Formats: sequence, C-alpha cells, structure tokens
Amino acid sequence: MKTKLITREGYQKLKQELDFLWREERPEVTKKVTWAASLGDRSENADYQYNKKRLREIDRRVRYLTKCMEQLRIVDYSPQQDGKVFFGAWVEIENDDGQTMRFRIVGYDEIFGRKDYISIDSPMARALLKKEVGDSTVVTTPVGDAVWYVNEIDYTQGE
Repeated sequence: MKTKLITREGYQKLKQELDFLWREERPEVTKKVTWAASLGDRSENADYQYNKKRLREIDRRVRYLTKCMEQLRIVDYSPQQDGKVFFGAWVEIENDDGQTMRFRIVGYDEIFGRKDYISIDSPMARALLKKEVGDSTVVTTPVGDAVWYVNEIDYTQGE
C-alpha cells in the first residue's frame, strides 16, 4: 500500500502532464486517427493502428492521473520540521565505510525518472523519519541490516 502524499512540486508535475495529455497530445492523436480512418481499410493501416493504440495509452494515463490526483494529499514544508527528517526533506547520510548518499523523501508518484528521490514508503525513508543530524539508524535490507548516520537535513534545496 502506497502512502497518498505528494510534494507541491510533484503535484504540479502530474497536473502539467495531465494538462498536456488532455489538451495537446490527445486532440492531436485523435485528428490522426480520424484522418487514418478516412483512408479506408483499417486492418492494414499502420497509422490508424499505431495512433489508435496511442490513444488508448493516453486515455489510460489520463484516467490514472485523474484518479490518483483526487486521492493525493499535498504536503507543504512547515517550520516545525526543521532539524528532523520528515516528508519532503533532502537528507544526506553516511555509513561506516564513508559511503554517502543524498536524496529527497517524496511520494511514490514522484520517484520515477529521478535517481535522487526515494519513496516515503521505502525502508530507508521509514528508518530515517524523525531522525536528527548526528543520529544513526538501522535500515533493514534484503542483504541484511545497514547502519547509516544522518549528516544533513535540508528543506530548501531547489530542484
């Protein structure tokens, strides 16, 4: 079960994608389907087949985004979060081997296409919640437990 939280930036990106699909791409693909259908035999018409398939994909994504956005709750930064790891935080952590990682804890719908974002539902994010700089946490992974130390917490870093 994924948590229904999203940052304001993440919500805006989903909204932009929905607007683009609905207002720009879908009408364009619909025109192509209509044009290709007017050419006659649809069974051998690659333009018709491809664009009809693309139209189904767009409609599926539009339905998903619409339903998803109705259920999501936008979480804005609050000054009470300062000094602790919460949703939306950029966190830098380090292990005993000196390996460091920096990422932002966000909602599930925001992690795709970003290597520096992790889901609030991930074991790492769950282990870090409410920790402060200098705290250590044990993260249980498929290969065993790992100890990580919080080096930095930031809520202001831009995209």
